[in-house]
Amino acid sequence: MRTPPELLILLDGLAEGFDRRSWHGTNLHGSIRGLGTEEAAWRPRPTRHNIWELIGHTAYWKYAATRRITGATRRSFPLKGSDWFRRPQLGTKLELAADIALLRACHRKLVEAVRAIPAHRLAKRQGRTRYTCAEVIRGIIAHDLYHAGQIQLLKRMYRDHQGV
Repeated sequence: MRTPPELLILLDGLAEGFDRRSWHGTNLHGSIRGLGTEEAAWRPRPTRHNIWELIGHTAYWKYAATRRITGATRRSFPLKGSDWFRRPQLGTKLELAADIALLRACHRKLVEAVRAIPAHRLAKRQGRTRYTCAEVIRGIIAHDLYHAGQIQLLKRMYRDHQGV
């Protein structure tokens, strides 16, 4: 069965925003490639989010978007809390790798859910949400790219702060 063009466009956008090379520069996954724990945990100010928290935040919203477009009931997200998750200030490489693996897994599940959407459902609202499936998917693409840029800025600020 042939994938409808409107679905292909959304799948391409998800890939470009997350892990496929594209003209606009660094995507979300690329922005965290090679990230160390100290850099991931650094904050420009004590009350500001760090890169590590952005990893959990973007994973959470991929999880939430998957639920919205599939109509699945709320399940327990692996991290405690909602939307923003405080991460360890002195975390280990294994802890950071686990959060990055969670982000990748949430992205994979989202892509699988999007592939399964019949084209006629893209313009329909799912459940009680006020957004259509296509709007939710486009929102996640924008969300990934927004936070990829934010992470790139935080990495630059961290390096400037370290004198690198």
